[in-house]
Amino acid sequence: MTICILGGTGQLGHELIKVMKDKKVASLGRKNIDITKLDEVYKTLKTIKPDVIIHAAAFTDVDQCENKPELAFKVNTQGTKNVSIVAGNLGSKLIYISTDYVFDGNKGSPYNESDLPNPINIYGMSKYEGEIEVQKNLEKYFIVRTAWLYGNKGKNFVKTILSLTSNNTLLKVVDDQIGSPTYAVDLAQALKKLLVMEDYGVYHFINAGNSTWYDFAKEIIKIKNIAAKLSPITSTEIQRKAQRPANSTLNNNSSIKLRPWQEALKEYLLDK
Repeated sequence: MTICILGGTGQLGHELIKVMKDKKVASLGRKNIDITKLDEVYKTLKTIKPDVIIHAAAFTDVDQCENKPELAFKVNTQGTKNVSIVAGNLGSKLIYISTDYVFDGNKGSPYNESDLPNPINIYGMSKYEGEIEVQKNLEKYFIVRTAWLYGNKGKNFVKTILSLTSNNTLLKVVDDQIGSPTYAVDLAQALKKLLVMEDYGVYHFINAGNSTWYDFAKEIIKIKNIAAKLSPITSTEIQRKAQRPANSTLNNNSSIKLRPWQEALKEYLLDK
């Protein structure tokens, strides 16, 4: 089995390469392929002949997507359309990594895989339109929504909190947004299980449970035994370009389960 990882230099791609080390893997970053160019996608993937394409390449800066909407839709929607068209042409399975931000956060309880998306920011819109392209162009696909991802590579909330606690004694953290913190290693391991499956459709892969950003930060400093104080604030108290869902917690109704987020976070932090 040959697996092609798009976005192989990113946070999730980094973990996928390690998890798939027993497989034949072609990892491609932005320097290797421009997913916004259909001809380039076709030429590159035709050479690789992948059985499975894991599409983790995206423009993920939520606030910058508001500033650069054309780029967001070019990468996240058009790029995904190109990848799905080529995957169909080559007969490859496609695993498309999507986001909890396809939902508006107004349900008041965790979202199921069958719930109708209603994104409230450009990032969520561009990713949801990517989902539509996948469903339109393919039969053999997995749309995998995840949330609040952190890992060993790149920027993430956990690394931000750790860096700020080294310089500040009081941290102000948003306490009115709820989501599903997810460890990239656990997500990569869950995705590996999809490789041999044919139960196509939409999946929610997140570590079990949910948290506010404030409680997430509180757990980080507790595990690391950091002498820092946290102060809860509302999302309206910080100036951010993009609106975030109030509660984008996801339900995972599949047979592939991820451990509680607190366990995953502890493993990640104690390894540092």
